[in-house]
Amino acid sequence: MKKPTHGGNLAWAAAIANCPASAILDFSASINPLGPPEEAIASIYQGISQLSQYPDPNYTQFRASIAAYHHCQPDSVLPGNGAAELLTWAAWELSQLEVTWIPNPGFADYQRALQTFSASIRPYSLNLLPEGLKTAKKAGLILNNPHNPTGKLWPVTDILPMVEKFALVLIDEAFMDFLPPSQQQSLISFVPQFDNLIILRSLTKFYSLPGLRLGYVITQPERIKRWQKWRDPWSVNILAALAGEAVIKDREFQQKTWDWLIPTRENLYQQLALLPYLKPQRGRANFLLIETAKPSSQLQLELLKKDRILIRDCLSFPLLGDRFFRIAVRTSEENQTLINALKRI
Repeated sequence: MKKPTHGGNLAWAAAIANCPASAILDFSASINPLGPPEEAIASIYQGISQLSQYPDPNYTQFRASIAAYHHCQPDSVLPGNGAAELLTWAAWELSQLEVTWIPNPGFADYQRALQTFSASIRPYSLNLLPEGLKTAKKAGLILNNPHNPTGKLWPVTDILPMVEKFALVLIDEAFMDFLPPSQQQSLISFVPQFDNLIILRSLTKFYSLPGLRLGYVITQPERIKRWQKWRDPWSVNILAALAGEAVIKDREFQQKTWDWLIPTRENLYQQLALLPYLKPQRGRANFLLIETAKPSSQLQLELLKKDRILIRDCLSFPLLGDRFFRIAVRTSEENQTLINALKRI
């Protein structure tokens, strides 16, 4: 079986560990371990009776719920079959420009989506956003905030000059929900001011629903209309739409996640920092990037075979390679299991 590019491939991990997929403790996918929320499960059960119907092609109620949550207009919102589907349509628009700048290291799907449409791609360093570009008005920019895999968070004041400079800017805020509202640096409120701004969001990571494939964009209504003409009808199934509508209103689950994440992430960081061959980096999302003296691919195999623990190596991030790995922040008990295994190694 081919080694996966993304995290969360439990079938591959189970084959290496020679055990059922359910026996793998997965630190490779940055999914909230507290979910799925009960509201999501209840909405799915209630929606089973609707399986004989097509979804509302306009997803009226779902879009209204997202709009109410973000204090924007429903016609600026488009749900999708995961953020990956919506990234595809953004990549189509970006491919019409002379060049698109993407973060390095960065999420591999940016390059995949852009290459699908033969876009011209250039990487930029996280320490220096593209500046002084003579062709910026004919160029696109993708920025991941908080950034994957480092967890770096850019303030709005650093990003707005880029929005003003580039022809089209995609801000991937897939992990923004993991920050309490007072700490978030979202550009959603600026969408009405810029017709070149696209905000990409995921509902699968924060609410632990990756199997449902659910995300959305917030952008100008005219762009939403274009994308609706391009894509397949009913991209989001009825159960996913109902679950999405339920979870985005679930304030109790949101607060529970923020209360859990901040101290748990700090404790995990402190324990990792005590291990002599590891150098963890602080981040603002629900994962940590760790530099390792031992090749991460070797470490990954040892943890799988001996402990049935899956971590994310960084081979798909060429700038990081075998010197780094990434782990999700899980429950305190699960984090301790990982720490104990790393201590033994």
